[in-house]
Amino acid sequence: MIVPVLMVTAVSGIVSLSGTGLSASGWAVGITCGGVTSLGLARARSHFGVDRLTPADRVTLARATLATAVAALVADSFVHPVPVRTLVSLAAAALVLDAIDGWVARRTAIGSLGARFDAEVDAFLILVLSVYVARSIGAWVLLIGVARYAFLAVGWLLPWMREPLPPRYWRKVVAATQGIVLTVVAANVLPSAVNRAGLVGALILLAESFGRDVWWLRLRRRTMPGEAAVDRSRRS
Repeated sequence: MIVPVLMVTAVSGIVSLSGTGLSASGWAVGITCGGVTSLGLARARSHFGVDRLTPADRVTLARATLATAVAALVADSFVHPVPVRTLVSLAAAALVLDAIDGWVARRTAIGSLGARFDAEVDAFLILVLSVYVARSIGAWVLLIGVARYAFLAVGWLLPWMREPLPPRYWRKVVAATQGIVLTVVAANVLPSAVNRAGLVGALILLAESFGRDVWWLRLRRRTMPGEAAVDRSRRS
């Protein structure tokens, strides 16, 4: 049930809020992102053995729907101008709900699914906003959007990078900062120099956060059987 509900809600919300209608690419991106998000959530529920979503998960699902709407508008912006006020409003609403789902989670139940779902929605919204902002500021802004996905990609090559990380509130603060800065820059209400300075600062914070996680994982690296054998052979 989640898959069709999320897709229809996201696309119909975009159309009603934008007032301009979507191009074919906007529709395609909106439906695809909504479907992938819903299917991924369904698979995660099966993996974690979760029968139903918690109240916090439902708020996160609403954020995912808003992020999907933003993605469709960003895709549409490559075809024709889109209402910036609508795009920024959707992104801002998603950021507000980010604070709300944390408040709800602290007062109800939250499990491994909720934490992972929340992180993925954060990363997706940041990626979409970075694509939009990069068109006016520069391609380097995409570093903010792809950071988490690059971290996950490296984990496929280095097993020790896939070890679970301990909860860290600062990680959440940094993610929220990226979203806020990108949304403000997308609104284009500040001077260009201020926007660039804010983005540089956000990127530095992001590098520090991921760097700390990589350092923590490196220090606690578990020696693989093959590596242990190599080490023994070198010592002999």
